[in-house]
Amino acid sequence: MALNFKPNADRVVVEAAAAEEKTASGIYIPDTAKEKPQQGIVVAVGPGKYADQTGNLIPLSVKVGDQVLYSKYGGTEVTIEGTEYLIMRDSDILGTL
Repeated sequence: MALNFKPNADRVVVEAAAAEEKTASGIYIPDTAKEKPQQGIVVAVGPGKYADQTGNLIPLSVKVGDQVLYSKYGGTEVTIEGTEYLIMRDSDILGTL
């Protein structure tokens, strides 16, 4: 997916995965009881962050297309071109799947 948005510094744009519709036992979860998903796919990344002391560019640990786990309340929710995304720092990402 091509996103017409380029994040600054160490920011990452993530498209969150859909929330679970039903439990493992088959019970449907109402919209009011669904938890925020904590995983998604990276759709855009910034160039990286410059080190304070040396001024060297520190590249990000993720790339476009990576499936990632992120902190539960991390990131800022935005809508770009009609799709909801999360913009977060590289440090809010816990790991890749």
